[in-house]
Amino acid sequence: MRRREFIALLGGAAAASIRPLQGRAQQGTKIYRIGFLWENPGTFPHALEAFRQELHRLGYIEGRNLTIEFRWAEGNLHRMREFAEELVRLQVDVIVAPSSVYTGAAKQATSTIPIIFMSHADPLRTGHVVSLAQPGSNVTGFSLMMTETNVKSLELLKETLPNISRIAVLYDPATPSHGPGLEATVAAGPTLGLNVQPVAAPTAASFESAFSAMSKEGAQAVLVLSTPLFINGAKQLAELGLKHKLPSFFGPKQNIEAGGLMSYSPDRADLWRRGAGYVDKILKGAKPGELPVEQPTKFELVINLRTAKALDITIPPTLLARADEVIE
Repeated sequence: MRRREFIALLGGAAAASIRPLQGRAQQGTKIYRIGFLWENPGTFPHALEAFRQELHRLGYIEGRNLTIEFRWAEGNLHRMREFAEELVRLQVDVIVAPSSVYTGAAKQATSTIPIIFMSHADPLRTGHVVSLAQPGSNVTGFSLMMTETNVKSLELLKETLPNISRIAVLYDPATPSHGPGLEATVAAGPTLGLNVQPVAAPTAASFESAFSAMSKEGAQAVLVLSTPLFINGAKQLAELGLKHKLPSFFGPKQNIEAGGLMSYSPDRADLWRRGAGYVDKILKGAKPGELPVEQPTKFELVINLRTAKALDITIPPTLLARADEVIE
């Protein structure tokens, strides 16, 4: 238990007879149980902390009226179905499955327990919901709009490197959202004067050969689609980009902190914070199929000038002025 939660627990116990529980959580002896499927605690820790803080603000105190059953993939994504089924057996009140990989596993395990995704790349095109306005089943949440964001990343890439004509797109065949994401980037390429080269990398062991294939085919930059596999391999991917002299564009800013060139993505902490509100609504009786899938309102553009210098790239001043964060 975190120190501040321990203090809150003591304070709440002392004041329970004179005031209600802070926030909107129901009083009484019921302990709500959330199942949480995710890669590991170090994947988007700021987003996970935002989620837990918002639950606390809403009145859900871990150890008092809330238990979170975490199940960590730790690179073994094939175990997600097993973990999801375990959470179903525990009869959790709701399952949080942040992205498409975990949502798919949870959806296969249950059609009755509510499932909330926090940062799904494309819930509609993957078939995880039937519509954004009326999801129609036990699944809803918050979308990254990654299919559209991938196209925006291509535009930023072309703005940064106006003379390039061939770009590789690194994708994971096992990530459900990469199908529509790849299709959108390939379709958008010609309008930007870009020949798009899809390159698959299903495992970390395939990263080296994937970059070698890009170089051999004459790629001048690489757009890396977002997935836990590529987030966990951020340092290796950044190093391969430098080794092969390929400017690397990503979604999550963690990849830029690890040495990638540029990222453009929704603010995940904001989405996960809002996701806690959906958990609250579900625990109060709302039906997930009637809660619309919400879209991001905050985006982050992050640029690594150290990497730009190493690749002998000059970032346009107009782009630097629009950046939310610049790593120097």
